[in-house]
Amino acid sequence: MQPAEITDAGRHKVDRAAALKLARAVSTLIVARGKRIQRFDIRGSDPPDDELAAVLLGPTGNLRAPAIRRGRVLLVGFSPEAYASLL
Repeated sequence: MQPAEITDAGRHKVDRAAALKLARAVSTLIVARGKRIQRFDIRGSDPPDDELAAVLLGPTGNLRAPAIRRGRVLLVGFSPEAYASLL
């Protein structure tokens, strides 16, 4: 099992360009916001940058916290269900 790579978005600010680069480097993006969980197939559907930025970035314009990358999956936001399935 591959260890998770945790991006401490609270301490190290990740701007729009870096967040988009991080999202484009994975094949699946999972975004948790409240009780809603969205999945993006980055390789298959190639969503536009503005669509990705809308779900990746918080009100400050930086990557939302927490953000965890495990293999080819990036999880942004907090959801116990999403964490259980990823970890």
